Amino acid sequence: MAAALSILTTYTSDGARAPYEDAVGDDGLLRYKFQGNPQHYTNVGLRVAFERSVPLMWFFGIKQGLYLPFFPVWIVAVEAEQSQVAVALDEAQRYLSIDSVTSEIERRYSHRITKQRLHQPVFRQRVIQAYESSCAMCRLRHRSLLDAAHIIPDRDTRGVPAVSNGVSLCKIHHAAYDENILGVRPDYVIEVRADILEEIDGPMLKHGLQEMQNLRLAIPRRRADHPDPGLLEERYERFRAVS
Repeated sequence: MAAALSILTTYTSDGARAPYEDAVGDDGLLRYKFQGNPQHYTNVGLRVAFERSVPLMWFFGIKQGLYLPFFPVWIVAVEAEQSQVAVALDEAQRYLSIDSVTSEIERRYSHRITKQRLHQPVFRQRVIQAYESSCAMCRLRHRSLLDAAHIIPDRDTRGVPAVSNGVSLCKIHHAAYDENILGVRPDYVIEVRADILEEIDGPMLKHGLQEMQNLRLAIPRRRADHPDPGLLEERYERFRAVS
């Protein structure tokens, strides 16, 4: 039992950006910092796990006392000068060349793995937790039908996976928001695209979309988790451009 069995990242309120943002290296691999003295037994356990190539579980905090588990993960390098280890979330990441320059294709692939395996699940759980498992538009409370919608898309360099850049939406309202059928003003008022308001189709269109007009978006209790008004305004201008 000399090797570490798990690592843990405690929950930190993200405010304007994700707290784990700086933990990703240029190679797309995550970095996990040593706990205090490099010779502490917990850090020694990390080195042994690296030497033996054993899998670990990573507990990532999404709320006080609530963690999202990732398994298996592997320590693929000990970077003593930076007091950290490099962590692979995927078998393919285990075989990246840490000591030499990786190709652009390898870096992009590694970053995509990290986004899919860690950032997206953590972002989803944190946003849905902040909105108390409810759609911010229609108040649907079936967690399996909820998504964490980005205000600024994650493909944008400013589309960070932070709660303040997200809104908990049911799947239909998420899709409608992404397609600019629905927009949200910086004062949290919902607008429906003009041509959609004029359509005649059926009860889903009427109750699911048209009746969202001028309703107010539900927001989290904590101010730090509120949607960023600046990001909302930028996204709202995109909505107006296609309305």
